[in-house]
Amino acid sequence: MAQPSASLADETVQPFAAEGLPRTLWWDDGAGVLRMIDQTRLPGEVAVLSCATSAEVGEAIRRLQVRGAPAIGVAAAYGLALGAREAAAADDPHARLREIAAQLRATRPTAVNLGWALDRLLAVAIETPVDELPARLLTEAQAVADEDAAACRSMGRLGAELIADGDTLLTHCNAGALATAGMGTALAPIFTAHQAGKRLHVYVDETRPVLQGARLTAWELGRAGVPYTLIADNMAAHFLRRGGIRGVFVGADRIAANGDVANKIGTYGLAILAREHGVPLYVVAPRSTVDLALPDGDAIPIEERNGDEVTTLAGRRIAPEDARVANPAFDVTPARYVAAIVTEAGMARPPFDVALAELMRD
Repeated sequence: MAQPSASLADETVQPFAAEGLPRTLWWDDGAGVLRMIDQTRLPGEVAVLSCATSAEVGEAIRRLQVRGAPAIGVAAAYGLALGAREAAAADDPHARLREIAAQLRATRPTAVNLGWALDRLLAVAIETPVDELPARLLTEAQAVADEDAAACRSMGRLGAELIADGDTLLTHCNAGALATAGMGTALAPIFTAHQAGKRLHVYVDETRPVLQGARLTAWELGRAGVPYTLIADNMAAHFLRRGGIRGVFVGADRIAANGDVANKIGTYGLAILAREHGVPLYVVAPRSTVDLALPDGDAIPIEERNGDEVTTLAGRRIAPEDARVANPAFDVTPARYVAAIVTEAGMARPPFDVALAELMRD
């Protein structure tokens, strides 16, 4: 298992990007390891993990130490680059590399970015001599990270056009810098609008059962100086009914060809509430999240996680020992509840089957 290597108080480690936004993961060329903020320890402690093997990267993804669809895609890319070192000693390095990719792919099934990144690196590996595999895949993994950061900036710029000065917004889960290799997906327009001087206020729901909103989004918004109010998940209807909320911004882990969106559990209910109260729901995600191979959301695999996430809170059990638990990590929001999907290449509006196909053409 990867171990904490440094505190962010250590001035030798420089994980934070500009504007107060955290850099979630980065390659340490000198040490030859992937470093990442351990998100399970936020906000109380900011610790850095060092992953030197593909197995350590896989475990970090599985344990939610790194999370967010784009971020786990980038992590998996670096994990496969580390795997190329391990594969070099095998009788058939390319076959071993495919096995490592399969192990990484199995860590979390819903986010399509993970498989997309692995397939991209495997395509490069096919054309690469064995002795060049580690260096070539590391270069490609860095390209995946750089492109994601650029996509975040573009989504921030495009999505900020949907935000007016003085707006109050609502967001679900964490789709900020911690979920990407850049400034975020759903939070990128908020950060961009704030940096442009627009006055904003953001309602952040806690996002049970793992509390990504309370632990991560609130932490990020606070660092960036964006005013926010933390609410429990079951308060969203109350605040939407009171009026004043002008938009709901969420990310996505997979988007089907018809515009159905898989995102953190609770998004579907929030989308219904937003529609009932006349508030637009905006999905912000890079094109690597769009899966045109799936016709609709019914085909999206939904990850079922350990029930302990529901029966415990901060390590303390809150349910009877014999409680029967269901814990789907995601739900699917039908396209009819989505006002627009913001990607780095442009904004898709209904009919999404046409608009998404056009955006993905390149």
